Amino acid sequence: MTMKTTAAGAKTLPLNQILDGDCIERMNALPAGSVDLIFADPPYNLQLKGDLHRPDNSLVDAVDDHWDQFSSFAAYDAFTRDWLAAAKRLLKPNGAIWVIGSYHNIFRLGTILQDQGFWLLNDVVWRKSNPMPNFKGKRLTNAHETLIWASRDEAAKYTFNYEALKALNDGIQMRSDWVLPICTGHERLKDENGDKAHPTQKPESLLHRVLIATTNPGDVVLDPFFGTGTTGAVAKMLGRDFIGIEREESYRRVAQERIDRVRKFDASALEITGSKRSEPRVPFGQVVERGMLRPGEELFSPRGQVAKVRADGTLLGGTDVKGSIHQVGAAYEGAPSCNGWTYWHYKRDGKMIPIDILRQQIRAEMEADLSRPN
Repeated sequence: MTMKTTAAGAKTLPLNQILDGDCIERMNALPAGSVDLIFADPPYNLQLKGDLHRPDNSLVDAVDDHWDQFSSFAAYDAFTRDWLAAAKRLLKPNGAIWVIGSYHNIFRLGTILQDQGFWLLNDVVWRKSNPMPNFKGKRLTNAHETLIWASRDEAAKYTFNYEALKALNDGIQMRSDWVLPICTGHERLKDENGDKAHPTQKPESLLHRVLIATTNPGDVVLDPFFGTGTTGAVAKMLGRDFIGIEREESYRRVAQERIDRVRKFDASALEITGSKRSEPRVPFGQVVERGMLRPGEELFSPRGQVAKVRADGTLLGGTDVKGSIHQVGAAYEGAPSCNGWTYWHYKRDGKMIPIDILRQQIRAEMEADLSRPN
């Protein structure tokens, strides 16, 4: 359990705790602008009519709990507006929110998010690799849920660990359709009777991807519909702080027992692949100024085309092509753009070496200077 004093010093954040009570009241009691990310799995308002049976006449353990029941769409929308307003107040200026839902509620959530000034960044389709079949055979098998990722407002400089997600996806850019299994087997929590502890428990793999993508170690993640604590368990593993809000005592008990069993990864395991965009910018002219490449020296394209380095850091190519390392590379390839740092090579001792090696050398020196005590 951790208490974190806010900048104003007037209130503290109940970090790594599960708060009981109404989520709106609890959020409104927390200090404004204190949370980096919110993950919300609100009631879906499924509007179920009667029991659902399998073909063998066994009863499906469906979501028919009181917390998922609303008298009307208007009542559900009013509830949604209130908790989203409380959530937005809590977010830091560069904070963001994820909400998850099904076709029953996700479109209403999206509308209200936009009405309240959130800026939609992506919708993600979580395609379940093992969905529950449609037993009545009157509709398509409902094999996905939808997540909406939105920043606090349009100007927010939200966290997105692009390179980490790419690494997680075997070096391929992460798409907005995620194929992950539903929560089953040893991960599915049970109550004392051997029944599901919560009907809509989310898999840890889903929260792992969300938190790796949009938070950093030490960030504060709030879940206003905490349930059995998937958000808190994954946050603890990944070195993030969490705040959970849950009004049902039975869920709080299961969640706390679960989180107590979680072991936080060691510091080295918490490091993720950084974004190239966050690295210091190095103009090619610095390479020339520092004599790492000399004016008149030749650079070579992957296809063996040649361009000469000029004193001002531009290149002179064949047929009088002039411009930056990026512009000349694009001209040679007939492409609208080109990353000149990875495109061009220079020759040393008969070997071709990418000029990006020189940029990385300068960056390493810059980082060493920053870390050196004054």
